[in-house]
Amino acid sequence: MDNSNGPVSMSEALGQSEAFLSFQEQISRIAPIDRPVLILGERGTGKELASARLHFLSRRWQKPFVTLNCAALTATLIESELFGYEKGAFTGAGTRRIGRFEQADGGTLFLDEIGNIPMEVQEKILRVVEYGRFERVGAVNPVHTDVRIVGAANVDLTQMVRLGLFKQDLLDRLSFEVIYVPPLRVRKGDVMLLTNHFAGRMAFELGFDQVPEFGKNAALDLESYAWPGNVRELKNVVERAVYRTNGPVITRIDFSPFASPFGPLPGPGPSSTEQAENRTNSLSADTKAVQYTEKSSDPNEDAVLPLAELAGLPLKKAVLALERFRLSQALTAARFNQKQAAANLGISYDQFRSLKKKHGM
Repeated sequence: MDNSNGPVSMSEALGQSEAFLSFQEQISRIAPIDRPVLILGERGTGKELASARLHFLSRRWQKPFVTLNCAALTATLIESELFGYEKGAFTGAGTRRIGRFEQADGGTLFLDEIGNIPMEVQEKILRVVEYGRFERVGAVNPVHTDVRIVGAANVDLTQMVRLGLFKQDLLDRLSFEVIYVPPLRVRKGDVMLLTNHFAGRMAFELGFDQVPEFGKNAALDLESYAWPGNVRELKNVVERAVYRTNGPVITRIDFSPFASPFGPLPGPGPSSTEQAENRTNSLSADTKAVQYTEKSSDPNEDAVLPLAELAGLPLKKAVLALERFRLSQALTAARFNQKQAAANLGISYDQFRSLKKKHGM
């Protein structure tokens, strides 16, 4: 997404809670300081809205505000999107293309889901941060740029550094200031404020003569819900309630649209479910374990080793352990689409299949 031609709407950045106001004050304080910023928070909390506010409160507000969702692109495309490419750099490159760094020259570049950037691209971003120059794909001469980088993530980047998935040097450069977006569950009093805002907009969109009100029980349900999807989830729930209402008062809240009136649909096959559970379990917090295959008395037996002990392994075994972990992680992130998982790892599909076979996955 590129917003260099106009501002991002910040109408959803509403709140009156102490947590929200403190967060907004943090943005206002760091905005004029021309340094990189990291915005961290759960999904749906409004990290892009926060980055837009940061840009428009900065001295760069009249310059481009350019965004890139790093999770939406394969590893091979991220580099071209960020740095652009020269004509003939690869098959299909019929003309020169300007990348996001050039588009954002003089302004702000917002990198959403920054934890998804491959290591080799992280190295190039580090050089841009340090020296203000880069090369387009297929080019020799450097391009100079003046860009303020704002990164966002909903994962623990320091944990990714410990796992070898994110460069410590780049994290150091980008974390002049780190701002955490408060989740909706700690923003006391903001749920109904946002609810009425979203309901009013939806009623206007549907051409209603009046905005439906939320009854006492419906309001209590909204305020007591944990909102794992935060503001984005609240917006969907409220808009759905307004759309479905047949009267001036909404008495019932449907938090999930997936409740079938005809009974549950069949789930994935047992083997698929088992694979998903195994991969989910392998990614649990700091106590997660990495499986690696080694020759033993039982050739089908997998040894399990805590990540903290990787450093004590012989190099060959440590590499095997990390390879298996990265394969499992990539498959989980790609919902077991092997071609997408290979792209996320920056390797070919054949290379991915070879590694998968090597580890007996």
